[in-house]
Amino acid sequence: MQFMDLNEKRQHGTSDFPFAFYHLDRQHPRYIMNYHWHQEYELIRVLSGELEMTLDERRILMHPGDLVFVHGGVLHSGTPKDCVYECLVFDLNIFTRHNPVCGVYIQKILDRSALVFDCFEREKFASGVIRVADHIFDAMNRRSPGYEIMVFGELYHFFALIFQDHLYLESVPQTRKGYRKVLQLRKVLDYMDKNYSQPITLDELAAAASMSPKYFCRFFSSMTHRTPMDYLNYQRIEHACYELLTTDISVADAAYACGFGDVSYFIKTFRKYKGVTPGKYSDR
Repeated sequence: MQFMDLNEKRQHGTSDFPFAFYHLDRQHPRYIMNYHWHQEYELIRVLSGELEMTLDERRILMHPGDLVFVHGGVLHSGTPKDCVYECLVFDLNIFTRHNPVCGVYIQKILDRSALVFDCFEREKFASGVIRVADHIFDAMNRRSPGYEIMVFGELYHFFALIFQDHLYLESVPQTRKGYRKVLQLRKVLDYMDKNYSQPITLDELAAAASMSPKYFCRFFSSMTHRTPMDYLNYQRIEHACYELLTTDISVADAAYACGFGDVSYFIKTFRKYKGVTPGKYSDR
């Protein structure tokens, strides 16, 4: 699986079956979910531990059995805490193509005139949408003969319960201020993602958000709970992890390829975020 770009444009699944399933534990190179967005929709369930999700500006702490629904285009990230979790990314448009009666309901979600709840706690929804989502994830995991029919059918069932039990908000406009903040953060993160292999200054990051450096630091920390340079280094280490696990690249080459001009500083920073040296990490 390729490292996820900030604005993820790759296709999930196939055109006829646009569903992609991911099981993530500590051994997965993308165990920590960096900020990104995609036009597809996503279901995320926690199997064990805790997962702190951020959806635009909203923070959610997920526990075992909880489910998160991510609308297309929403900037989101996830920080696992001794967690195993699963993701299902899918193109919602496929549900509007062949069944106009059902498509009317799905179109409401696509148009955001029906904003599906973003969090379903198992304690509150165990007998409804959570149970149906469990069937979907289990089908994707096992891939038994006919699992594709199960996935389509249970997703129809899932959205039927959304409308039957009114598990959505109606026509909730995002404030211009809130939208502007998310858009500014997207621009900065996109700049980091495109230029992480090159030297980047705080002034350049502030300029990407059209802010002064002083105000930008406060803004970025309030949105991500990290300083800009700390987050940049964290992103670089994540890219280095992927390179070390999926290629034969040396530690020194990984350092230079990911924007570190000094190998010693790279090793120190890598240990700070991963708890081990890059050499030990690549030997896993």
